[in-house]
Amino acid sequence: MSVNICIAGLGLIGGSLARGLRLNGFTGHITGVESNPHHCTIAMYRGLADEFLPLKEAVAKSDIIILAAPVDVNCRLLPDILNMIAGTGKVVTDMGSTKADITAVADMHPARGRYVAAHPMAGTEHSGPASAVDRLFNDRVAIICDPEKSDADALELIVALLQSFNMKIQYMDAREHDVHVAYVSHISHITSFALALCVLDKEKDTGNIMSLAAGGFESTVRLSKSNAETWAPIFTGNAGPILEVIDTYIEKMRLFRQHIENGDGAELRQLMKSANQIGKILK
Repeated sequence: MSVNICIAGLGLIGGSLARGLRLNGFTGHITGVESNPHHCTIAMYRGLADEFLPLKEAVAKSDIIILAAPVDVNCRLLPDILNMIAGTGKVVTDMGSTKADITAVADMHPARGRYVAAHPMAGTEHSGPASAVDRLFNDRVAIICDPEKSDADALELIVALLQSFNMKIQYMDAREHDVHVAYVSHISHITSFALALCVLDKEKDTGNIMSLAAGGFESTVRLSKSNAETWAPIFTGNAGPILEVIDTYIEKMRLFRQHIENGDGAELRQLMKSANQIGKILK
């Protein structure tokens, strides 16, 4: 299959999509839309798109429009794009990490069927077009939300795009999706940011703490290098599920604190053995 694709947002996700779609031969032509002049320069230098155009012109010459900007920007752009493609065979999808807000926006539009809500479960702590890589999406899981609200041909086209990376497709309700990603993705980023802040506070008094950091610290704090412009809209947009997860996390932290304060090794061992069960899920 060879289709013309517009990618709005050529950062880590959009840029990696562009590189991967070229490699797997899914697209014949990529038009980039990038509002950040610095990012646009880097994306041009790296050849992430064949050309860069304003959104309206890019949509006009594309079969698929992919929104790969921060989730709040995707929500803002979607109604105008649906206006542009209404009554055509064009399809718009987004790659955002939250889905309840953007599907609510789409549900209000008469051209709702031309939109497919997608979330490839892939990423790194890096950001921007300089971080784009060839095989970020290969063999990962991709979530499609509310598939029954998309036109059959639109859904088929986006499924084909995702499967060109050999991605495994799962279907979910948008709100159900946002609850799940709060637990498996969003809380990991929040705790990593919090740990980084904790260590940076301590570093003011103990200059060599960073020289003592080992692999465990590095792997735990890695996500704190993620882009704030990407993650702040995710946290606020998915506030309900995330707050629930934070409350549960704080409850567990208090349990650890209590047992450590009491010197209760048996209870600590039981907590850790219970936590070890996650290994059966993450094989």
